[in-house]
Amino acid sequence: MIGRLAGAPVVVTPSWFLAAAVLTVLFTPIVAGRAPGLGDGGVMVVAFVFVLLLFASVFLHEAAHALVARARGHHVTELAMTLLGGHTAYTGVQRRVRDGALIAAVGPLTNLALAAAFYLAFELSPPGSIVALLAFAAFSSNVFVGIFNLLPGLPLDGGQLLEALVWRITGSRTRGTIAAGWIGRVVAVGVLAYALLLPLTVGARPDLSTVVWSAIVGSFLWSGAGDAMRTARRRDAIGALTAAQFGGPAVVVPAGSTVAQTAAAASGQTSVHVVVTGPDGAPLGWVDPSAAMGVPHQAWATTPVEAVLVPFPAGSAVDESLEGTDLLEHLATTSDGVRLVPVVRDGHVTGVLDVGRVAVALRGQRAGR
Repeated sequence: MIGRLAGAPVVVTPSWFLAAAVLTVLFTPIVAGRAPGLGDGGVMVVAFVFVLLLFASVFLHEAAHALVARARGHHVTELAMTLLGGHTAYTGVQRRVRDGALIAAVGPLTNLALAAAFYLAFELSPPGSIVALLAFAAFSSNVFVGIFNLLPGLPLDGGQLLEALVWRITGSRTRGTIAAGWIGRVVAVGVLAYALLLPLTVGARPDLSTVVWSAIVGSFLWSGAGDAMRTARRRDAIGALTAAQFGGPAVVVPAGSTVAQTAAAASGQTSVHVVVTGPDGAPLGWVDPSAAMGVPHQAWATTPVEAVLVPFPAGSAVDESLEGTDLLEHLATTSDGVRLVPVVRDGHVTGVLDVGRVAVALRGQRAGR
């Protein structure tokens, strides 16, 4: 980690150093041809400065994503510099089409703005100078990064823009993701085909290093597109989860009842939980059957139910209308690791929800990815 931005750690992965070394080597012959008097050491330094400029450009691209994501209400968890550039990770439910579009668009637009700034620096630099060489190289790389990221296929930023467009037209985010995912796979194949076929059209042989890098980029795009489509299908499945699906019946007894009164209320009913409510009807907790059975029978009539009560965390009551990500967010923020939470309608207890069953369902969704 090299710092923090938008509340998230900025990480340089080991793969970035590999990319930096390779790019330095690839840029060295260009510098040597433009500035033969530098010597080998000077050429390497200039080539590495270009890599640092590219690093800064990628970082600003990701920083733009992170800042806009946070401004749109998301929690940014990481900015990472990687072998193929970088990525920004953030959490939070995306409910508005424009949020995803804005977060996606700001990255490539940052690169195109940087390209304009570097081109101005190139024009103002002495012709043939090292500064002019670096400025033009940075201009070219930012134009490429900006335009490439605008290609309309996931996981590229342009794919997220296409996803938002289809979402807006059809009303289904999943349809947008699937469409942008398939086009992302087309882009992945196109990247490799471009490296292989373009040289053949001019009678040349494909360059091995270009083909290797194209294969790496293409495999990254293919994998990212597939992951996005699987996530979309899983998101649909999660959206179908309801509080009623994981709920169970409950018998309600008021606070101050005895264990005997509680047993009488639940008598003759199977697979039912007893919920204790306060004077205002708010759920206080549920009765632990094993604890209740541990009370000597002769003491049931004098033992208050509060003695065998498992309290509900404050605010954990689930409205029976909750579903999908709203339900999961509520459980994640209020259940505090307990097994059962109350289900309510209009403030009155209608049952209990087994948090463990929700966790099992989510694990099943992950296993089916």
